[in-house]
Amino acid sequence: MNGKRKGTRNEHRSMALLEASGYRCTRAAGSLGAWDIIGIGSTDFILVQTKTNHWPGSVEMETLRSFMTPPNTRKLVYRWNDYQ
Repeated sequence: MNGKRKGTRNEHRSMALLEASGYRCTRAAGSLGAWDIIGIGSTDFILVQTKTNHWPGSVEMETLRSFMTPPNTRKLVYRWNDYQ
């Protein structure tokens, strides 16, 4: 399976977890932005970067950390491994 399909599959898996927790989610398909998924809850927001088999590199992690958000926003990195 190519990397793009794996990434899309794992983004959908991440969205299913968030939606099961009560968030409404949207996926930034094909974006080159910092975040893959935006989740909106009743009291907060979640921004998610989804990775397959590895964590973001140091430059990407710094981009995620320094991304300006309102105080009620959580920033998460979901890492999925193949064959889990």
